[in-house]
Amino acid sequence: MPDDKFSALCIHGAGGGGWEWNVWRERLLAAGVEAHALDLLPSPRGLAFTVFDDYVRQVREQLRVLSRPRALIGASLGGLLAALCADEADALVLINPLPPSPWHEGLSERSWPDVIAWRREARLASTRRAMIDADDATALYAFRRWRDDSGAVLRTAHAGVPVEKPGCPVLFIASEGDEDVPPALTAAWARGWHADLIHDPAGSHVGPLFGRQAVEVSSRVARWLSAR
Repeated sequence: MPDDKFSALCIHGAGGGGWEWNVWRERLLAAGVEAHALDLLPSPRGLAFTVFDDYVRQVREQLRVLSRPRALIGASLGGLLAALCADEADALVLINPLPPSPWHEGLSERSWPDVIAWRREARLASTRRAMIDADDATALYAFRRWRDDSGAVLRTAHAGVPVEKPGCPVLFIASEGDEDVPPALTAAWARGWHADLIHDPAGSHVGPLFGRQAVEVSSRVARWLSAR
């Protein structure tokens, strides 16, 4: 018989890592959810040769290791990856996720080099601006851990990836201060899937993970999972 408590695989966004989920793992564990934070890895040939399907494969491989019931929790790019793999999950949580087609049409147009030098070009000041709802210590912690990422992966994501609505329960989190993925897009996607939606009234794009409301948001997600 399967355990009645969820295990969860947490998928970070572009330029980040499993360290993004430190607060969430603590809060989920307190609710009886064993959370595992994946570090997405580049292709053996390097970031310039890393493609979207490389990351999709890693998510599927790591998800299949977890016992059921199991949840996928993804933020930003990780949200899109999680949505693609949700056919093998029992619950799905998407935090300011990059939207699939047709909702991707609402994203601002951007161009990406083959290797996005977020680590090499990281500045504490720009990190602080991106994390306006986090404290100084958290911003410094993140600044020291940003990584470079694949431009090909983000070009594919922004071009619009078709994703079918999974059969499992789905929860979206939309931050009103998100300047990367407009909250209206996340809300529209949630309506299209008839999914649950939490509004983060003051959060930035990464605010639900790093901001002052991270404990509250992650605790609400833990309660939502427990109710499933």
